[in-house]
Amino acid sequence: MSTAPRFDIDVPAFWQDPYPALARMRKEAPIAFVPQLGSTLLCSRDDIFVSEKQIDVFSSHQPEGLMNKLMGHNMMRKDGDAHMNERKAIFPAISPKTVRSHWTAQFEGHATRILDDLTPGGVVDFVRAFALPFSAECLKSITGLTNMRFQDMNAWSQGMIDGIANYVGDPAVEARCHAATSGIDAAIDDMVPVLRRTPDLSLLGVMLQTDMPMESVRANIKLAISGGQNEPRDAIAGAVWALLTHPDQLQLATSGAIPWLQVFEEYARWISPIGMSPRRIAKPWTIRDVAFETNERVFLMFGSANRDEKHFERPDAFDVRRDASKSIAFGAGPHFCAGAWASRAMVADVALPLIFTRLKNLRLVEGKPPRIGGWAFRGLLDLPVQWD
Repeated sequence: MSTAPRFDIDVPAFWQDPYPALARMRKEAPIAFVPQLGSTLLCSRDDIFVSEKQIDVFSSHQPEGLMNKLMGHNMMRKDGDAHMNERKAIFPAISPKTVRSHWTAQFEGHATRILDDLTPGGVVDFVRAFALPFSAECLKSITGLTNMRFQDMNAWSQGMIDGIANYVGDPAVEARCHAATSGIDAAIDDMVPVLRRTPDLSLLGVMLQTDMPMESVRANIKLAISGGQNEPRDAIAGAVWALLTHPDQLQLATSGAIPWLQVFEEYARWISPIGMSPRRIAKPWTIRDVAFETNERVFLMFGSANRDEKHFERPDAFDVRRDASKSIAFGAGPHFCAGAWASRAMVADVALPLIFTRLKNLRLVEGKPPRIGGWAFRGLLDLPVQWD
């Protein structure tokens, strides 16, 4: 393992709120070996920004990694030409042009239909009432798996997320992950003949028009589901919560003084829905006085980078007025999130403006604060609200 200083964490406390420990690491040991996670963590924004681009050292190719073992060898776990070839193959489905001309109208349809079904008056968990089904319905459209229920999309995404973050080796978590991937494979099998006959702009439809091996098609659909459900779901619910607890900033957004996209970017900086990305050290390497050995595992801690005091004043504060351009919530190198444009459209162009236009006097429920958790993936577990 690396020569990084050891830093011990309380795993349950780290799951509840990782930011105090990450702040200590940035100050005392920005590169630290955490035995409870079996990995060396890179916590400073500058180290991560540089290292993520050095794919010859910080390799995404991790044959023994949890994602490869549980979900198949997808493009996120490939480097160089192998990564770029698959990235180019899916680009027609998720390019900025396709998002603008094709997907945004579908996103608006999903949001409007779900909001139409909501009833004002009582206490509602907004995660389950809107953020979860909206994200899942949009993802059904994008992946091409329109044959599944939104509840399955969410459950299977969560099963895979829990599985690939299961660094403590809980067998029950692994079993749920296997059940999720089996369900997705069955859904893919049902849709393949349909989309071969009538190709569309979905991820599955586009990949089936290439020579990509079927095992790679399956792995990349699972990749899209693992990140494409939780990130928009958590960003929508989280941004609503952040704005309701900062009414002055909500007024800036609803008045048009601050663009909704700026709200989304600041929330993604403040509470990074994807807080970590693992890498494998491909060759001996040294950063300052820390030496790494070949094949050891490191975690690029995006959630820490986005609160780095060197780049963000009052980093623990949510402030839509700040310049969040140095945030690396979507990554910083060749593995920059391919779904970033779709996510921005879902959250900033559609969900947030419609929510605050349609749900009059939307407010938090006194005495029922939302629960939040996670460090590799972080988001609200519920959001009790009411509106008139």
